[in-house]
Amino acid sequence: MIYKVYYQQNINDIPVRENTKTLYLEASSEREVRHYLKDRNYNIELVQLLEGNYLEYEQASPNFTVENA
Repeated sequence: MIYKVYYQQNINDIPVRENTKTLYLEASSEREVRHYLKDRNYNIELVQLLEGNYLEYEQASPNFTVENA
């Protein structure tokens, strides 16, 4: 499954839309995604499962690159 993660670069940063970054991870669960990212010192706002049309839309983006957890 592919997950989209919205995050801030620093764990102490306050979530601000203009500073929010995203990354895509292939993992079996949201828990696995959070475990994989725990050492990166990110302030994770949201972990969202991508499926169906939404996944197809994201795959069409030039910034779509998937990391494996």
